[in-house]
Amino acid sequence: MAPRPAWKGYLKLSLVTCGIELTNVVTHTEKVSFRILNRKTGNTVKRIYVDAETGKPLEEGDEIKGYEVSDGDFVHIEEDEIEAVQIESSHTMSLDGFVEKSSIEQIYLDTPYYVSPADEVSEEAFAVIRDAMAAKKMAGLARLVLYQRERPVVIEPLGKGMVLTTLRYDDTVRQPGTVFGDIEATKTDDEMIDLAEHIIDSKKTKFDPSKFDDRYEEALLELIRAKKAGKRAPKAKAPPKPSNVVNLFDALKKSLNAEGGRKAGKSSSKTTARTKARAPAPGRNQHRGRKSA
Repeated sequence: MAPRPAWKGYLKLSLVTCGIELTNVVTHTEKVSFRILNRKTGNTVKRIYVDAETGKPLEEGDEIKGYEVSDGDFVHIEEDEIEAVQIESSHTMSLDGFVEKSSIEQIYLDTPYYVSPADEVSEEAFAVIRDAMAAKKMAGLARLVLYQRERPVVIEPLGKGMVLTTLRYDDTVRQPGTVFGDIEATKTDDEMIDLAEHIIDSKKTKFDPSKFDDRYEEALLELIRAKKAGKRAPKAKAPPKPSNVVNLFDALKKSLNAEGGRKAGKSSSKTTARTKARAPAPGRNQHRGRKSA
């Protein structure tokens, strides 16, 4: 069964418009989920709205949304009134500008959706917009009302379709400086950097998402299987404690040896170049000790 679209509307580039639909990229159908039960009866339970003052449960249809304008004073808003609020981006995404996707900082990227033409009539215009962006290697910026919020989005070609990623508003993003500002500048040793680079080279691989296993999910399933069989829950394994690094240089050398050492032909050419670049002038004291962390 085809997934249900998360949004249907139009994509617009100047005077060119085509019908599109968004489909969630992520699915959670295979994940372990739990129901809340009554411990005494084993029956499932359900949540009900309860009046905060009287403690009495609400009858079906008695609940209504409210916006607090002052302490304890609410404006009542009906669901159909919310649904009636429509702006252009409720039904049309206008491509207002184009950027290189790499120019968007990763901290602003939020949720991805697949974009596909909504019908056969829209396929040609959809393909023209997609192929033009692919030829220019650009991504389009637009706005979209999704789940009762207008969200900035970026759209880019992806195979025969496109992918849309919602963006976070600037005032909702904590800037790196507010977190990293207290990190002191550290002068690193070139030879230690070279060793770390060799470790990275030895672990170089290709991105393959099929190799990512949800080990926590597997642990939950192991627990469920044990309980179903009437056995005790598996004993939790204590996490390995990281070793206390006394000498960072020695730790890097040991790490490199553990990863198979330097490959043939991979000499310390970078370190040599760096050393030459910072070599002191003749006559100066050239005996500098290596720092230990």
